[in-house]
Amino acid sequence: MVILLNGKKFQEFEYEKEDDLEKEVIDNVRLLFGEDTIYINAKKKIEAKALGGSVPDGLLFDLSDKEEPEFYIVEVELKKHDFFKHIFPQITKFFAFFKNKKSQEVLIEKIFSVINTSDELKKDFKKYLGEKEIYKFLKDAIEYSQNILLIMDGEKEELPEIMETYSDTWGKMVKELILKKFVHNKEYIYIVEPDFKNIEYPEIEPEEIHKKEKETEYTEEYHLEGVDIEIKTAYFKIKEELLKSNGSLVFNSQKYYISIVHKKNIAFFKLRKKKIKLVIMLPEEEVRKRIKTHFIRHLSEGVQKFYNGPSCTIIIENSENLDEIINLFNILIKNSNETRNDPSH
Repeated sequence: MVILLNGKKFQEFEYEKEDDLEKEVIDNVRLLFGEDTIYINAKKKIEAKALGGSVPDGLLFDLSDKEEPEFYIVEVELKKHDFFKHIFPQITKFFAFFKNKKSQEVLIEKIFSVINTSDELKKDFKKYLGEKEIYKFLKDAIEYSQNILLIMDGEKEELPEIMETYSDTWGKMVKELILKKFVHNKEYIYIVEPDFKNIEYPEIEPEEIHKKEKETEYTEEYHLEGVDIEIKTAYFKIKEELLKSNGSLVFNSQKYYISIVHKKNIAFFKLRKKKIKLVIMLPEEEVRKRIKTHFIRHLSEGVQKFYNGPSCTIIIENSENLDEIINLFNILIKNSNETRNDPSH
C-alpha cells in the first residue's frame, strides 16, 4: 500500500523491532489518543509483580469524559509476531490481572507512587481531578474500567475469530488500534484506525431485527455478568414495564450493547458494574424536559452519528425514580408509531 499526496509517493514503513513502534506511540501520545489523556510508560516505571508477573508497554487514562474516565493496559505488538506464541499469552496474562484483587491493589499503590514522584504526572492528574483524591480515582478507574488497548502496525487475521470465540474476555475487554506509518524522504503520514476517540463507539448493528433470528452468543447474561445487583434490578424493572405496555419491543443483545428495537433502534443499554448508560434516540433538549432525577450526558456530534441520529445518554445508578424513564420510552414509542403511519415518511 502506498499513499500518493501532492505529487509525492509515501511508502509504508516496516517496523523491524517492537521497540520502534513503542517509541512511535510514546512520542505521539496526545496526537494518537487526544489531549485529555495521560500515558504512563509502564516498562520504565512499573515492575512485573505489579501486574501479576507481566509488564505491558503502557498504562493509559482517558479523561475526556471526567465523569466516567477509562483505563487501558496498553500492549504494542508487531503484525509479524506469532499470534498464538506471542500475542495470545501476553494478553491472557492481563485478563488474569484484572480478575485478581491483590494484583490490582499492588498496581494502584505503584502508580500512586510513580505519580507522587513525578511533578509532571501529578500536575496532569490534578488538572483533571481538581481536589479529588488521586488514589481514589486510580482505585475506581482500575476497578470499574478494565480495557486492554492492543496497538499493532497491521491486522492479524486470527484476532476477529478469537474475539468472537472468547467473547467474555477478548470480545469485551480488548480494543484494537491499527497504527501505520508512511514515509517520503523525511516526511511521514500516520494512518490510525479507528480514531481513538471513537474506539468505544463501534458501528451500530442494522435496525431491522426479527424475533426469529437465531440467537447469538451475545446474550443478556453476557452483558449482565459482573454487574451489581442494584443495576441489574434497575435494568429488569425497566424491561418488565416496557414489555407490559408494548409486547412488540425487542431487546436485542449485540456485542457492545443491548438495543431496544421498535421497527428500528430506539435506545441502547450499555451496562457497567455500577451504572447503566442508556442512549436514547431523542434530541437532548427533549430528554432534559422529562428526565429530572437522572444525570443526562451530552454526546458529541460525531458520537451521535454512530447512533444514526439525535441522541443523548441517561446515567442510571440505582433502581429508584424509573417512572420517568418508562414515560420517556412511551413517548418515544408513540412518536415512532406516528412517524411510521405518516404517509410523508
